[in-house]
Amino acid sequence: MFTRLCLGVILAWLAVSPAHAENHFVRNQNEYAHALAQIEAGDVIILANGVWRDFEMVITGEGRADAPITIISEEPGKVFLTGQSSLRIGGNYIFVTGLIFRDGYSPRGEVISFRRNKQDLARNSRVTEVVIDGFSKPDRYESDYWVGLYGQSNRFDHNLLVGKTNKGVTLAVRLDSEESRENNHRIDHNYFGPRPVLGSNGGETLRVGTSRYSMFNSNTLVENNIFDRCDGEVEIISSKAGGNIYRGNVFLRSRGTLTLRHGDGNLVERNVFLGEGKDYTGGIRVINQHQTVRHNYMEGLRGTGFSSALTVMNGVPNSPVNRYVQVLNAHIANNTVIDSRRITLGAGADEERSAPPIESVFANNLLGGLESGTFIEVDADISGIAFSGNRITTGNVHSALSDMPRAPVAMERAENGLLYPADEALSALGAPRDLQPVALDQVGVNWYAKPSNDTPFATSGNVTAVAAQENALVAAIANAETGDVLELAHGEHVIDRTIQLGKAITIKGATQEDGQGAVLMFSRPSLFELREGGNLQLINLVIDGALAPDSVGNAVIRTTTYPIKSNFQIEMDSVQVRGLVVNKSFNVLTLGKSTLADRVLIRNSSFSDITGAVLSASAETEDFGQYNVEYLDIIDSAFNNVGGPVADVYRGGRDESTFGPFVTFTGNALSNVGLATTNGSGASLNLHGVQTTKVARNAFFKGAPLRIVHTVGTPVTSVEGNAFTQTAKPVLEELNYEGEPRVLMAGNVLDGEPVE
Repeated sequence: MFTRLCLGVILAWLAVSPAHAENHFVRNQNEYAHALAQIEAGDVIILANGVWRDFEMVITGEGRADAPITIISEEPGKVFLTGQSSLRIGGNYIFVTGLIFRDGYSPRGEVISFRRNKQDLARNSRVTEVVIDGFSKPDRYESDYWVGLYGQSNRFDHNLLVGKTNKGVTLAVRLDSEESRENNHRIDHNYFGPRPVLGSNGGETLRVGTSRYSMFNSNTLVENNIFDRCDGEVEIISSKAGGNIYRGNVFLRSRGTLTLRHGDGNLVERNVFLGEGKDYTGGIRVINQHQTVRHNYMEGLRGTGFSSALTVMNGVPNSPVNRYVQVLNAHIANNTVIDSRRITLGAGADEERSAPPIESVFANNLLGGLESGTFIEVDADISGIAFSGNRITTGNVHSALSDMPRAPVAMERAENGLLYPADEALSALGAPRDLQPVALDQVGVNWYAKPSNDTPFATSGNVTAVAAQENALVAAIANAETGDVLELAHGEHVIDRTIQLGKAITIKGATQEDGQGAVLMFSRPSLFELREGGNLQLINLVIDGALAPDSVGNAVIRTTTYPIKSNFQIEMDSVQVRGLVVNKSFNVLTLGKSTLADRVLIRNSSFSDITGAVLSASAETEDFGQYNVEYLDIIDSAFNNVGGPVADVYRGGRDESTFGPFVTFTGNALSNVGLATTNGSGASLNLHGVQTTKVARNAFFKGAPLRIVHTVGTPVTSVEGNAFTQTAKPVLEELNYEGEPRVLMAGNVLDGEPVE
C-alpha cells in the first residue's frame, strides 16, 4: 500500500510541475550520468529493473517543494545496487525510492549519504522504501555508516535495514558542520532488523550526534520505528546531542538500551520495549541534564546495570564532554516496567563517577520486577531524586527505597497488547492506555521480507543419509542446502580435503548398533573450515586425528584466514574427539581474527589425547575490547590428556560497550589438562576479560590451575562446588580494580579441604 501512496505522491508532484519537466528512463550508468547532467526541478530519473553493479550513485540539484527531483526504480524492489556501490545526495528537494543495496559493500564511509561532499549537503530531501540488506564491509572491524544524515530538514522513512555486521553505526545523524545542527530531520517508520553482536564498541543501530558536538542541539525526531533484535552493543540508540524527540518506537528482543549518552533537553516518550525474557534486553538510560522520560512501556526485560529497564547514571564532577555529565533535572514519570529484572539508580558509581543525580523527579511509575534478586538497585546517593506516586507491584528493592509504596496489582492485557492495572483507580499510574505500538506491517517496505526467527540448524527438514565411503560426506555437503541434516552411516568416513563450509549444516551419526558408530577421519590439517555463512552442528560422532598430517595450525574446525562478516554457531553434542597428537599444538576448535561465534556449545562429549586446546578463542589481542565468542557453554563433558587449556578465551582492554563474553563451564571432568610446555597460559581453563562466568560442579585432577583475569567493568563470576585434586589453587587476578578479586568462591575443595 505504501508503495502505491509514494507513486501517487510522485504523480501528484508531476502534475503540478512545470511543463518542461521530463522523465528520464535509464538502463545503465552512462545513461544515468547523461540524465543527471540535464536534470531540473520536477524531473524524474527512472532506473531500469536489474542489477546495477559498482554504481557510486550521485544525485544533486535544485528541486522545489512542488517540483522535487526524483530517483525511482522502474518497479519497487527490482533495482539492485551490488558490488561496491553507494548513494550520495546533495541539493534541495531530492526524492529517492525503490532501491535495494545487497551483495556487496560501500567503497566509501557510508552506503547512503545525505551529502554529495562537504559543501553540498542535502536539504528538504527524502529517502523512502529503500532496502539495505547485509551490505557490510568484509572485515567486521572496518568501520562505516549505512546511512549518514547531514544538512537540514531531511526525512528517512519506511526503509528496511538489516544485517549490519561490521563496525560503525547503522544510521548516524552528523552535526560536524554548522549547517547540520538544529537540523529538524525526521526518522520514522523504518524497520531496523537484526544486527548481530559485534563483539566490540561501535555497534550502535542509531546515533544522533557525537561527544565532540554534544553541546549543540540536533532537534531530530525519531518516531514509530521498530528495532528488532538489534544486539550490536550496549547502546541501541545513542543520543549524543540535545533537543531530540524519541517517540513511539518499538524495541523487540534487542540487547541494550536507548541511551541519553550526551546532550541535554531530550524527550523520550511513548516507546515500547518488549524483551521477551532475552538476556540483556534493556530500556532507557539517563545521563546529562533536563531529560524527560515519560509514558514508556517496558516488559520482559532482563538487563541489569547499564542495560536495566530504567537506569539513572552517576556522573563525573565537571565532566568533559566525552565522559558522564551529572544527571540534573531529569523528569521520569508515568512509565510502566513489568516482568523485568532491574531498575538501577546511581549506576556506575565509582571514584570517577562520583556525582549523584540531583534536582530530579521520579513520579507515578508502575514498577514490577522478578521474584528473585533485587529489582530496584541503588548504587549511590539518591537524595537528589524526589519520589512520589510510584507503585511497586512485585520484586525486592534496595533499603534506600523501603518506604516506596508496595502492593500487588492485578494486571490485564488490553487490545493494544500491553498490560494495565485492572483497577481503574490506578489508571493514573504508568504508561497511558491509548498507546498504540507501531506494527511490523507499518514499517519498512511491503515488497521485501523481514527476517524470520529461524535457528541456523535443522530448519529445512531435509535429512540425507551418507554412506561410509571416502569423501561421500564432501559430496553430501556440496549438494546440501542450509539447514539440512546429514546422517552418517556406521563405519569410517575418510575425508581427503578440508571441507569449506558456507552454510548451516547438521552432521549426525546414525543410532549405534553393536557399539559401532560413525567415525570421521581426515588427512588434511583441518577437517572443516568455516567461511561466510557457515554454521556447524555435530551430533553423535567420533572424530579421530590418526590420519592428519603434521602441519602448523592443525585444528579439527577452524575459521578461514579471511575475516568472516556474519556471526556463526558451533555445537558439539555427544561427540568423541581423540588422537590429535601429530604435532605439539593440535586444537579442536580455532577461531581466528575478525570472527565472532554467537555461541559455541559442547555437551555430553569427550576429548582425549589432544596436544593443543579444545577451544582457542584468543585471536583478538589488541586490547580494544574485541573477542571471538559471545556465549561459550561447556557442559557435562570429559577431558583427558589435553595439553592446552580446555578453553582459552581472551577479551582485552577497558571498553564497556559490550556484554560478553559469557562462559558457562559446569559438570565437567578434567584429568591431566593444561600441562604442555606449549601452553602459554599455564591454565586448564583460561578466561581473560570474560564478563559473566560460571564454573560449577567440575572435577579438576592432576592438571594446571583454573585461571580467571578480570579487566573491565563489573564482572559477574562464580566458582562454586568444584573439586581440585592434585591441582594448584585457582588463579584469580584483577587488572584494573584495586581490591580482592571479585569472584564468588563457594563450596570448592582442594585435595579434600575447603578452598575459598
